[in-house]
Amino acid sequence: MGLQFEQGEILLINKPYQWTSFDVVAKLRSLISSHLNIKKIKIGHAGTLDPLATGLLIICTGKFTKRIEEFQGLEKEYTGVFRIGCTTPSYDLETEISKELPFGHITREQINDAVVKLTGTYDQVPPIYSAKKIGGKRAYRFARQDEEVEIKPQHITVSGFELTQVNLPYLCFRISCSKGTYIRSIARDLGVILGCGAHLTELCRTRIGSYHLRDAFEMETISQHLFANNET
Repeated sequence: MGLQFEQGEILLINKPYQWTSFDVVAKLRSLISSHLNIKKIKIGHAGTLDPLATGLLIICTGKFTKRIEEFQGLEKEYTGVFRIGCTTPSYDLETEISKELPFGHITREQINDAVVKLTGTYDQVPPIYSAKKIGGKRAYRFARQDEEVEIKPQHITVSGFELTQVNLPYLCFRISCSKGTYIRSIARDLGVILGCGAHLTELCRTRIGSYHLRDAFEMETISQHLFANNET
């Protein structure tokens, strides 16, 4: 028996670079509709990934869309790269470098101390370039119009923060964190603590709860996996 998309399925997808999470949902909806001749299918993702990020995206169909909030609340794990010594308004590569600061004096001990300070439970200010809603309007819309707005901090937990490689100005990391954590904001805060600025240059979500990226489908070959045993 093939997959029962209308009854409900959970799909693990490796989101490609520069795709939005909505792009993945739209592509899967189109594939399912065309292959199985289904005019309408409930489908949604459980946790947005920025276009410049790659990695695990949980897609729910049919009755399983009711579980989206459940998946969104699970702990996430990310790997990626921070670059110290320069900042961008978006805290990542979406915007150009706005400031460069010397970093040659920064020691490994200082970096390790900063990592400790950014591990645990604390209040984090989300990026202005984010989908966070402020008065019903996405924060990034204010940012792109150069409008100043106040974004309230939110309570987060960083349960694990490991540096896997240090090759200044680049810091490779693995972070486990709660729902609502912005890795870009961790980059910003790291730069503030070190006094030399920092931003995010690479990001990949490797785990959501007990679901792992290694088990995810690639978008390039998704059709042959999803519809191999389904009648068209």
